[in-house]
Amino acid sequence: MMDSQEKVLLPEEPNAETTAETNNSAVEENNAVTTGTTDEGVKKVYKTKKEVVERIKEIAHGNDNPEKEEIDSLKTTFYKLHFAEREAEMKAYLEAGGEPEKYQIQPDEDEEVFKAEMGVIKEKRARIFLEQEKLKQENLKKKLEIIEKIKALTTSPEEANKSFQEFKSLQQEWKEIKLVPAEKANELWRNYQLYVEQFYDLLKLNSEAREYDFKKNLEIKARLCEAAEKLAEESDVISAFHQLQKLHQEFRETGPVVKELRESTWARFKAASTVINKRHQQHFEDLRAKEDENLAKKTELCEKVEAITQEEKKGAADWDKATKEIIAIQAEWKTIGFAPQKMNVKIFERFRTACDGFFRGKTEYFKELKQKFAENTEKKKALVEQAKALQDSTDWKSTSDKLINLQKEWKTIGMVPKKTGDLLWNEFLGACNHFFEARNAANAGTKNEERANLEKKQGIIEQLKALIEDTGENIQEKVRSLTDEYNTIGHVPFKEKDKLYKEYHEVLDRLYKELNISSARRRLDNFKNNLKNVAEKGSNALDSERARLMRRYEQMKQEIQTYENNLGFLNAASKKGNSLIDEMNRKVQKLKDDMNLVYQKIKAIDAECNENEDK
Repeated sequence: MMDSQEKVLLPEEPNAETTAETNNSAVEENNAVTTGTTDEGVKKVYKTKKEVVERIKEIAHGNDNPEKEEIDSLKTTFYKLHFAEREAEMKAYLEAGGEPEKYQIQPDEDEEVFKAEMGVIKEKRARIFLEQEKLKQENLKKKLEIIEKIKALTTSPEEANKSFQEFKSLQQEWKEIKLVPAEKANELWRNYQLYVEQFYDLLKLNSEAREYDFKKNLEIKARLCEAAEKLAEESDVISAFHQLQKLHQEFRETGPVVKELRESTWARFKAASTVINKRHQQHFEDLRAKEDENLAKKTELCEKVEAITQEEKKGAADWDKATKEIIAIQAEWKTIGFAPQKMNVKIFERFRTACDGFFRGKTEYFKELKQKFAENTEKKKALVEQAKALQDSTDWKSTSDKLINLQKEWKTIGMVPKKTGDLLWNEFLGACNHFFEARNAANAGTKNEERANLEKKQGIIEQLKALIEDTGENIQEKVRSLTDEYNTIGHVPFKEKDKLYKEYHEVLDRLYKELNISSARRRLDNFKNNLKNVAEKGSNALDSERARLMRRYEQMKQEIQTYENNLGFLNAASKKGNSLIDEMNRKVQKLKDDMNLVYQKIKAIDAECNENEDK
């Protein structure tokens, strides 16, 4: 009679390619899924970082093997809460009126604890990995021994039926041994399958029982195929993949079907599995594509912030503009989802470093600007004090020059805070106005005097005009007397000065032309007349002109001495010598005349200086 337990003897024959595909899909799924669940399979929701930290501590110090998908899920959840908390803190700081450049990220105790516990878990996983690798090698050795034992049973056909219970025990032992090295799994399964089939073919059990088992196994595998095909309708791709793995396990543990249906049954199950595997693969490809897209967007934002940080900023307006751009970029960052897990934290650190670098630069700029404002404020305060010290002065000319210089210096000083700048400017302007108003009041009498001087000079001009038609004697003396009188008269109104000057010299030019007055005298008169204009430039201008004339006077004096010395070396008897002597004498006389003119100019300057001092 055939034992009904024959159903467990021979698993169906998945080829190596399909087995590898299934195994690889399982590995891929385990690596990709990051959703933590409870023991009941319900997703755990963590609302605070402390809850995540507590769960991490349980895993780190518990006896169970930490599952990668839960660890990844906890890590993602923690930093999502962490970054949201930071953003909320900054928002609250800014809404309270805080300056962006002064915001500082505070140390986070929860993050430090989280990192420390993750380090413990990493060490724990590494230790367990080594233990598992050792176990896999031991299991490989055990399964190879089982294969050798089954192989030995196939060498004695006459003893096959008697060895059936031993064979069943070996099968059960094989089933209980789980993990083996992945690179050996397919080859190991094929060898095991080969010798199981060989042993099975040696059995001479009841064909009726055998056909019953084949039928029962076919019903089970048909149900598994239907279940796999129905998973294509499952909306949750991850859940469908998990269910498929369980179906695969049951399919492999189910005994063989009739040989002619074996390939078609497996082909149906494989086809249904392929649909689920492709959906699963596509799901993670789409997820990775979206994460890659997010990484590209975030990288671009990092580059924008870095570029803004490197841009030259010439003033506070440029910094304010750049700050608005940075804040807009930060807002855009919040709208972008997660990047790939390996890059998510790195890209955020890059972004945070770039933003921190910008605000650090802004803080430094405004710190230096504040210091510069303080320096400029002190400079302007000093000018205010100087202006106040001069505001009551009655030295109109000198003080006017000093205050004008202070105003010019004020313009060279940089910016100060607006409120302070307005106060200082009002003080400075008030001191200046106080002086100039007093000067203008004092000069009101001077203006009347200038009008009187104008009338006097106009009267002299009329007398000079009359001399043009005069044919009497001593005309030159009269002209000289009038010009001397003209030059003794003080200032006239500024607006009338040029017109009067032109009219006066036109008359003199006519007189000099008509009366043939010497050019030297004319030059001296012109010089005296111009002295008034030079004097208006200040005493320094007169001093400079006098120094120039003195140098010219001494130069001509030296030239005369040189000519006179040279005359002594000439031969008076020589005709050529006589001619040269005459020429040199003429030059000496001209130099003496010019020197006398220079002397008269110096005297005129001295007279003008004395007149100004008396005023």
